[in-house]
Amino acid sequence: MSSLLEGIPEAVALRCLAHVPLHHHPNLELVSRSWRSATRSHELFQVRNELKSSENLLCVCAFEPENTWQVYSPNCNRWLTLPLLPSPIRHLAHFGAVTTSGKLLVLGGGSDAVDPLTGDHGGTFATDEVWCYDFVERRWGPRAPMLVPRSMFACCVLQGKIVVAGGFTTCRKSISGAEVYDPESDVWSSIPDLHRTHNSACSGLVVKGKVHVLHKGLSTTVQVLESVTLGWDVKEYGWPQGPMTVVEGVSYVLSHGVVYKQGGGDETWKMVASASEFKPRIGMAMTSLSGEVLLVGGVIGPDRDNWDIKQMSEVDVLTVGSDRPVWRKVAPMTKCRGTVLGCTQLTM
Repeated sequence: MSSLLEGIPEAVALRCLAHVPLHHHPNLELVSRSWRSATRSHELFQVRNELKSSENLLCVCAFEPENTWQVYSPNCNRWLTLPLLPSPIRHLAHFGAVTTSGKLLVLGGGSDAVDPLTGDHGGTFATDEVWCYDFVERRWGPRAPMLVPRSMFACCVLQGKIVVAGGFTTCRKSISGAEVYDPESDVWSSIPDLHRTHNSACSGLVVKGKVHVLHKGLSTTVQVLESVTLGWDVKEYGWPQGPMTVVEGVSYVLSHGVVYKQGGGDETWKMVASASEFKPRIGMAMTSLSGEVLLVGGVIGPDRDNWDIKQMSEVDVLTVGSDRPVWRKVAPMTKCRGTVLGCTQLTM
């Protein structure tokens, strides 16, 4: 019999608890010690996967407050705040952020703190540190550091492993090096270098099972990795310039106030919806969740008419699966606001 529900076998009790949404778990913990233990057990989340009661969540970190992450659940339209990231680096920024196996990983980056007297940035330009938030145990912990400190780099999950490439190292020099991390063994390994660095920040995107590295300000050249053993291919795609995301295997880009959808070919793009109202908003994240496109956070101003800077916490959603995609607002972030530093999906 179960200590969770009197007169009910343990396995059946866990299946009952597995249907409870994550935002109710803090309340479940108040019932008893056994319930608290169950809600923080890997067995419960294994059952959630078996019953297909897992939830799609969004993890976001913005400029304010410092080193704070929030998690959004579309099921209840609510935000939860995670414990403070314990990095010793103030205002950690320009890092990589991904999720895998129910964990959030924050990799590398440097300080975005500014001395109010001198205007100088913090002394750490690039770090090799890696932090992992375990959603079952609900705590941060360090992981094996990257082989090379880096910031402003591409970071993606490919076949359960984390690929990082490019960016800048501690001496502010662009690097072509790439490496892969195995979360199961907590080990980093070198993989073939990028062919080009373009001396610029880069970002990564997984499209059709391949890592695509894009360099800021350069949309014509994309470096593609299908397998860590085969190395990189250089492709001249001529993609529209702007933030990109992937929804159910299809790429979307926000460029010049318009959302475009990739067609059948690598260079074919179709207009999906106007986004002209978001033109004054900079530093926002474009991402996807549950088959929709999301625009998160950002900053408005200053401009020639208004020198004020407004830190945004709004979240706007575009339902791209309908014949006539329309924008709608969902619950804004409750703590985070301003330029989005990290944004990634999670399934729990």
